[in-house]
Amino acid sequence: MPRYDFTSHRLYVDAPLARDARIDLDPGQTNYIRNVLRLPEGAEILTFNGRDGEWRSMVSTPSRKQVALIAKEMIRPQEAGFDLHYLFAPLKHARQDYMVQKAVEMGAGQLRPVLTRRTQMDRLNIERMRANAIEAAEQCGILSIPEIAPTTRLDALLGGWDKDRLLIFCDEDAPVRNPLDALRGHPATTRRSRPLAVLIGPEGGFDQQERDALLSLSQVVRLSLGPRILRADTAAVAALALIQAELGDWGG
Repeated sequence: MPRYDFTSHRLYVDAPLARDARIDLDPGQTNYIRNVLRLPEGAEILTFNGRDGEWRSMVSTPSRKQVALIAKEMIRPQEAGFDLHYLFAPLKHARQDYMVQKAVEMGAGQLRPVLTRRTQMDRLNIERMRANAIEAAEQCGILSIPEIAPTTRLDALLGGWDKDRLLIFCDEDAPVRNPLDALRGHPATTRRSRPLAVLIGPEGGFDQQERDALLSLSQVVRLSLGPRILRADTAAVAALALIQAELGDWGG
């Protein structure tokens, strides 16, 4: 049996899921089921809430204006995701939408905006971030929705850093070397199961004081992403792929 059902539509719901549980949909979800997917009474759709696994549910239309779902069968139990935090300097809307979606696809369990000295955007639409995270999870068979953590300044983040969490920060000023070798060869990466965080800076990079503050932490790995300067949204995908392959849940 395939691990994922790629033929069925999936919908995130913020309601408990159990056998025969009824999920009343909000107006946006009702419009999606009725007018976008055009699912009739009795049609099936996969539902998940990030807590109770994935369920095959049936469409119920008790009235012309109302759509509900009835959970019928659990098809995948809830899985604990790899403990990976994605920390990033905010970007402009379209590029941040892309970055959030890709971070979710790559297994991030928490998304946290971080303000640095060269950050160009300091106002974020948290609901838009959450909507993009949900859409990515729905489309990619992911069972959990990542936490959207409050925006914080870099100095405050480092001042309260969890000493057990390894912080990998991507630095365009780092010596260029094979990034997998850099990850394998650092003494802080010998413990394979430890929680991780990845930090991507702003388009202008980190200033020297920020770089010094990052390097002062013992549980920090400084990573170059190669000889080319990558845009922040591209760097996110490259860094997360490398880290998942070597230290994460890709079996590295």
